[in-house]
Amino acid sequence: MLTGNPETDAQLAVKAAQSGAAVAREMYGASLARFEKSAGDFATAADLAAEEAILGVLRTARPGDAVTAEESGHSGADNAERRWLVDPLCGTLNYAARTRLVAVNVALRVGADITAAAAADPFTGEVFWTDGERAHLRHGGVEEELAPSPDSRLVDLNVDPPFPNAPDFQAAGLLTTPGFVEHFRPRVVSTSLAVAWVAAGRRAAYVTDGDLRDSVHFAAGIALCAAAGCVLTDIHGRPLHSGAGGLIVAADQQTHAALLAAVREQRAR
Repeated sequence: MLTGNPETDAQLAVKAAQSGAAVAREMYGASLARFEKSAGDFATAADLAAEEAILGVLRTARPGDAVTAEESGHSGADNAERRWLVDPLCGTLNYAARTRLVAVNVALRVGADITAAAAADPFTGEVFWTDGERAHLRHGGVEEELAPSPDSRLVDLNVDPPFPNAPDFQAAGLLTTPGFVEHFRPRVVSTSLAVAWVAAGRRAAYVTDGDLRDSVHFAAGIALCAAAGCVLTDIHGRPLHSGAGGLIVAADQQTHAALLAAVREQRAR
């Protein structure tokens, strides 16, 4: 439900992501309490505080909207037409190890589509955002439109578990395929900030496994890449959220085709 708040959904996504980023930046480097979740996964006090800041912005502006947040879970009706997807600190292990590679992700799904999203980098001050039609970078009060590029040949891989399509597919397995080695240079930054980098032309592609439907980790990055004109499919070249799942997002068709060939090469072994 919309209120009389004049902000657009995209503006609100940016504001919410920036509020979470400010908390993460302020708390960085402190000795933080950890809250264990499962299989070695944990949240820190910064995750919880950043999420509360984001939710405060969203609830004030859009009190009738549903929310799925990484730490506090679901609120609102299960079948809500409007649902915000919030990951307050993507790259918690990096953050806890005092490594400045994290993202604050906020996305809005209306019906089946992500119509607004923002991914904020707490340490550069950059915010990658989309209104569902165009993708932009905001930094230092300057706006520029995002433009994908394959020129770097850098491909980020998500090598963290789970691996639902193993042994047929594991992102780390691409590193041993001649097709991948011939065309690309791998990177592993362990944060979905790297997905936004594909939209911005800083990475040629990104590859991950998993079910990404309504993913708080990936919804914002996927929306950014779609609006920027990237090529997005599941790991077998099918439409997203179908078949085996996972994600290959590439700056162009040639890069995407080369990655699909590397995935097929891995499966054939």
